[in-house]
Amino acid sequence: MAEQTHVLFVEDDDVIREATQLALERDGFAVTAMPDGLSGLEAFRRDRPDIALLDVMVPGLDGVSLCRRIRDESTVPVIMLSARADSIDVVLGLEAGADDYVTKPFDGAVLVARIRAVLRRFGHAGGARAAADSGEVEGGVLTFGDLEVDTDGMEVRKAGRPVALTPTEMRLLLEFSSAPGTVLSRDKLLERVWDYGWGGDTRVVDVHVQRLRTKIGQDRIETVRGFGYKLKA
Repeated sequence: MAEQTHVLFVEDDDVIREATQLALERDGFAVTAMPDGLSGLEAFRRDRPDIALLDVMVPGLDGVSLCRRIRDESTVPVIMLSARADSIDVVLGLEAGADDYVTKPFDGAVLVARIRAVLRRFGHAGGARAAADSGEVEGGVLTFGDLEVDTDGMEVRKAGRPVALTPTEMRLLLEFSSAPGTVLSRDKLLERVWDYGWGGDTRVVDVHVQRLRTKIGQDRIETVRGFGYKLKA
């Protein structure tokens, strides 16, 4: 029997927490549900789940701060849950290292689809190597100025020094590296990196591009207004 995917779910609303836990368990996930950020952090360190679902507004340690703590220790995928689609909390969560977000109230089937999409692109704990295994990028070391992208070893170096990327950031860089100088639209990046078969919020792309820029160089990825982004060859 295949090992169950372990989900850490942090939500302070008892009704939402219990109903969502039951829905996820019916879909075959193993779920650890916690009512606040501090107990969520303790559970994360104890259980080492495959993915974390974090509500933004939880007591003790809010979801954004919890995401930062998790990201300091792990590259495990994180999905933020927010009650307001236009909230600054969405951007703060992504900037803290979250890979995606879902707006509440959410449909259970949509949440499961988003979880499975994240796990697919992570290779279910396989990290960024899943991008290379997909055949999207040929193996070897690609060089762009002082930036080196090793698509076999899934390593990045800038001026000879290693650059630590999350799996989502690595997949994003691999997409740019596979077509240097080519403009990639936000919708195309959502499809290829986030595995969206439907329209998504392009803020996810924008924030991750900004995070990637801070690590590989602000001028390495160019914004083409009205079209998208491209990697300078």
